[in-house]
Amino acid sequence: MEENKITDTKPKQIKKTPNIPKKPIKGSKFNIFWVYAAIIMGLIVLQFMFNSDNITKVDYSVFEREMLIPGNVEKIISYKSDDIVISEVYIKPEKKNDPLYKKYQSKSSFNTNAKGPLVTFISPSPEVLNTKLKDSQSTITPPQQIKSETISKANPWASAFLTIVLPLLLFAGLWIFMMRRMGGGGGGGGGGQIFSIGKSKATLFDKESQVNITFNDVAGLEEAKQEVMEIVDFLKNPKKYTNLGGKIPKGALLVGSPGTGKTLLAKAVAGEAQVPFFSLSGSDFVEMFVGVGASRVRDLFKQAKDKAPCIIFIDEVDAIGRARGKNSMMGGNDERENTLNQLLVEMDGFGTDSGIIILAATNRPDVLDSALMRPGRFDRQISIDKPDLNGREQIFKVHLKPIKTSAEVDAKKLSAQTPGFAGAEIANVCNEAALIAARRNKESVDMQDFQDAIDRVIGGLEKKNKIISPEEKKIVAYHEAGHAIAGWFLEHADPLVKVSIVPRGVAALGYAQYLPKEQFLYTTEQLTDGMCMTMGGRVAEDLVFGKISTGAQNDLERITKLAYAMVTIYGMNSTIGNVSFHDPQNEYNFNKPYSEKTSEMIDHEVRLLIADVYVRTKQLLTEKRDGLEKLAQKLIEKEILFQADLEEILGKRPFDNRTTYDEFVNGTGDQAPAAQGLIHDGVGATTDPSGPIASAEEEAK
Repeated sequence: MEENKITDTKPKQIKKTPNIPKKPIKGSKFNIFWVYAAIIMGLIVLQFMFNSDNITKVDYSVFEREMLIPGNVEKIISYKSDDIVISEVYIKPEKKNDPLYKKYQSKSSFNTNAKGPLVTFISPSPEVLNTKLKDSQSTITPPQQIKSETISKANPWASAFLTIVLPLLLFAGLWIFMMRRMGGGGGGGGGGQIFSIGKSKATLFDKESQVNITFNDVAGLEEAKQEVMEIVDFLKNPKKYTNLGGKIPKGALLVGSPGTGKTLLAKAVAGEAQVPFFSLSGSDFVEMFVGVGASRVRDLFKQAKDKAPCIIFIDEVDAIGRARGKNSMMGGNDERENTLNQLLVEMDGFGTDSGIIILAATNRPDVLDSALMRPGRFDRQISIDKPDLNGREQIFKVHLKPIKTSAEVDAKKLSAQTPGFAGAEIANVCNEAALIAARRNKESVDMQDFQDAIDRVIGGLEKKNKIISPEEKKIVAYHEAGHAIAGWFLEHADPLVKVSIVPRGVAALGYAQYLPKEQFLYTTEQLTDGMCMTMGGRVAEDLVFGKISTGAQNDLERITKLAYAMVTIYGMNSTIGNVSFHDPQNEYNFNKPYSEKTSEMIDHEVRLLIADVYVRTKQLLTEKRDGLEKLAQKLIEKEILFQADLEEILGKRPFDNRTTYDEFVNGTGDQAPAAQGLIHDGVGATTDPSGPIASAEEEAK
């Protein structure tokens, strides 16, 4: 039974965008620019290895004897440099591999001068060079006419920029971009965030980036608010407590079902505390690199100590706080355990400083490590439960404020029709109602829109155009009528509010909504009556048609789970006895805590229990066969029936000791903690250790 504990709403809107804290970057022994410098120097060295300055220099006489006179010169290009002329000699391509010229070719493996000059020589001036060339070629038969082509050499700085600096700048820009992408963006870390990957990713909320959510925006969490308000009050007025010798709790763990307002309550603390507030999630510590999680924990607490007094909020702490030594790889280094160990040390270790309060939230406290849960680390566990009737009413009032509603809309009536709803679900109902009203071009949102929104949240989108054969529609009608008859005439079954055979969702061909009594403890009679009500659909099919369909799949799943829970968890079977094999923390791993003989007994007793439920339900529906036929035919005609329709067809419910919708609305019912129960096509239960959960169920084809 999932206890309907207090819940809360999701935040409406944060006006200011929180800023990531800009902390001064302290000097580091390592700078990423040293890497850039090394790369640039290496490229410069390679560039010089390819440079033409490595060409062999010879005297003019050697050039004349070995190249010019043999007729192997293709061209001569000269550059005037200062008071001399530097001439580059290009050999004809077919003579490049002549053994005579092997000695002039570059010894470097990077530069073979395949297309460049072979040698260079120096002359005093262009005039002297041309005179020498003319005299040298006059002795050759036939005479040659190769002249030196003198050109102005390009600016060495411009050439160096184009060939060296520009490629290096492009390479450096690409490198910086890659490093920042790998490090998660943003400056810091000397331009390479990958070297700052061990830094904390916590978002800091301070005076410049204050959250506008306050405790006034939190509804239905009065006890939880009182707990955290005391922490906020201590930070504002510490002497009030220290004068009496008290100490502020080091940590508080917010525990509750999804959507009950844990994160919202933490945001309200951030808005009310008026001290620095660090916010992050448990997954922010998880990285693919070894040691990063522990490093981020150290950096987070280092920043927090600089900002003390302050608050650190870790959402979904079970991402790093799972019990150690379970489901870990043999012989491997568990990065998550290292992160948890560092967190334990920082929260209550040898050198722990005061002034830092840890808030954490999780919906799975059963998997957390016991060392993390002990006093001194998380001194308080604050339960954030699903809301009761009054809590839901307060939450509806919060979410109805921005909505233009008609005068007939009553938050108390809405809260009575939404048992088991968490704050997030209530927010969704209000939003869906506004969207439905806008779709219908209404000026305000009325009660019918909220009814449709509740149906939308419970059963999914209405499939008006879904093609269902008359035979299938008839089966669904009798199936739902069987649920309704069983619930109507069983004393401990939940009273019906609405039954529908309108297709909804993916596979839901019909559903029935009940209003369970808001309670924590269930007796054997209540559980068996609930199983009979869930079995009503399958029994009605068998009784009327003489055959069964797949529509009871979800019913049977719920019945089976509840039957096994009654036998193995709640100790409600005389044969098995008062024993419980419940294992929420998986302490037994894959081993059963009982023998094979006991396992066979459990299976046998579960089958007997379900068989008894079937026989009892069939007997009831046989006695009420006329009412079953009338109700089914009315469903086929109208498709949707309410509690008043059932009273008209079946007469007044013979039991007056149950909490009904009218009693809720009129305020005469017990104001017990919220129950659970939105049922599609029946009611069922899970094996939650607290008791059964009546929850949504789909009519699967």
